[in-house]
Amino acid sequence: MRSGCSDLQRHAGRLLVVGALATGLAWAALPAAGSRRESGWRQGVFPVVSFVAYTSHFGTRSGPWGRVEPHYGLDIAAPMGSPIRNWWGGTVQSVINDSTCGLGLVIRSGDYEHIYCHLSGRVSAGTYRSGPVQLRQGQPVRTGELIGHIGVSGRSTGPHLHWGMRHRGAWMDPAVVLRAMVRARQSGGGAVRSVAPSVPPAPSVAQSR
Repeated sequence: MRSGCSDLQRHAGRLLVVGALATGLAWAALPAAGSRRESGWRQGVFPVVSFVAYTSHFGTRSGPWGRVEPHYGLDIAAPMGSPIRNWWGGTVQSVINDSTCGLGLVIRSGDYEHIYCHLSGRVSAGTYRSGPVQLRQGQPVRTGELIGHIGVSGRSTGPHLHWGMRHRGAWMDPAVVLRAMVRARQSGGGAVRSVAPSVPPAPSVAQSR
């Protein structure tokens, strides 16, 4: 995906925000456009390069096998094997290989953990490998860096990225972060800085533990 405001705005505008609101999750107001706090969000990168659709929102949902369940992330469909970019610079906190997330990564950026599930590739000896990507616990990763490829590993019915986010251990809706990124780019230009960014701003949204 290009880093300009128009692409990010198009993706964020297509989010199933009504479904998330219907779950009873409270959303506090984002900062006013142009505020110093909001401008920091401009440096984030949308993780899916070849976006197709949003297929499941954050919150309570009817799962793929018919059960009502909590869904701690945003599902983003994309072609099999297409690139996944790191949302924000940080450090690989853990490499996942289980029956639910499948192959995945947890990256820490300050007080945030961003989680990427259902990746293609393989995990061996604690290292995630996919094409040129080789990531292990403790390894630094840059904003926008290639960190993996779309797959169907774990509990998945089709190629997509499950993108989750926690702030100080509390789950938050990635859709709200995308909205903040859009507003920041509208108010301050669309280009992502080439220098290493500071940690993301503190959220101004309700969270769920």
